[in-house]
Amino acid sequence: MSNYTYLTPEGYEKLRTELEEMKTTGRAEVARAIAEARDKGDLSENAEYDAAKDAQGILEMKINDLEKMLANA
Repeated sequence: MSNYTYLTPEGYEKLRTELEEMKTTGRAEVARAIAEARDKGDLSENAEYDAAKDAQGILEMKINDLEKMLANA
């Protein structure tokens, strides 16, 4: 099975732009959500904090996947 990803130049550029947006805006939004949730106190029973940390994990996974895809395009 091939490790290459075939993309049109437009598709590649769209994914590269999406990746940069996730790395800048996406990470900043998640960091802000984590900080706001942390400011609300006890982290052991803070559902907002847990949700923000989950969102951070999902975002980082998407960033990693896109980086791999673009590296093999």
